[in-house]
Amino acid sequence: MDIPHVLQAIAHQEHTLVFPQFHTEHAWQIGTQLREMALARDAAVVIDVRTFGRKLFYAALEGTTPDNARWVERKSRTVEHFHRSSYALGLSLQQAGTTLAEKYGLNLAEFATHGGAFPLRVSGAGVIGSVAVSGLPQRDDHQMVVEALCAVLGQDFGKFSLGRD
Repeated sequence: MDIPHVLQAIAHQEHTLVFPQFHTEHAWQIGTQLREMALARDAAVVIDVRTFGRKLFYAALEGTTPDNARWVERKSRTVEHFHRSSYALGLSLQQAGTTLAEKYGLNLAEFATHGGAFPLRVSGAGVIGSVAVSGLPQRDDHQMVVEALCAVLGQDFGKFSLGRD
């Protein structure tokens, strides 16, 4: 994997997939889009859409475990802390040869840098929350979230996909 190229692509996703404004209805649209995608693909995932401090959509599909719910919490906490996708942060740390604990002193029981949580960004306001999925390999979790955001924002996912690893 060409980490610098992937990080550049994720930065483009994060700065382009921006809502002009955000309402609770948007959270429902994102969450139901993710749920429909997961059901169509027979993917056992937990889905979480939140603004910081407030869960707006949550679903645990058949086949998920309590671990998936914990992963969603840890990945979402990472987005809240860094205002970056959990996948981008994990790849950045991997590239630097360090970890969250080493570089930032953060407890790995509370934070996770595996892919699947993505910042909800609003034009003029910045990052106000996150969308997270857990249950697939980390790159696939990340891709599923980006694909759903593209669908809700009317963007062509082909222009944002990271492709296969």
